[in-house]
Amino acid sequence: MNLEQLVAAAQRGDDDAFYQLIRAHKEKLYKVAYAFFRNETDALEALQEVTCRAYLKLSKLKTPAYVSTWLTRIMIHTCIDEQKRKRRWQLEPTEREAAHVEDTDSRMQIDEALSRLAPVQRQVIILKYFEDLTIREIASLLGHPEGTIKTWLHKALGALREDLGKGW
Repeated sequence: MNLEQLVAAAQRGDDDAFYQLIRAHKEKLYKVAYAFFRNETDALEALQEVTCRAYLKLSKLKTPAYVSTWLTRIMIHTCIDEQKRKRRWQLEPTEREAAHVEDTDSRMQIDEALSRLAPVQRQVIILKYFEDLTIREIASLLGHPEGTIKTWLHKALGALREDLGKGW
């Protein structure tokens, strides 16, 4: 079965087709979640949440050809929701981020600088540089014009340069 046939079967109630659909996208979805959280446990939880949300909302998918974009968009919104929820319960959000950093000091500095960006700027940076999406793909995924995405990317990179200093 091709992707569109899988979506059609899943929308008709075929659970096996839905499972195959999620299985085909799980690696990409996990990468997006991991780019947001930098934590395997949180990324896996987000993947579970996306699976549940997608299952419940599958009937609302109008164009089966865009299932990949649709699932990625659900993942982005799930990650944003979870980050907001966690911020409400933490006194110092940078503590959590620092605790999960496993790499070098420079990786920690980059993660901290990313966490200080506006959410939309962080999304664009993650999709562009962690997920290797083009400006056009990001615009389609987020539902904004390419010019807006370019502006957000430019501002995000400027903010990162200012935050990290000239050495970066």
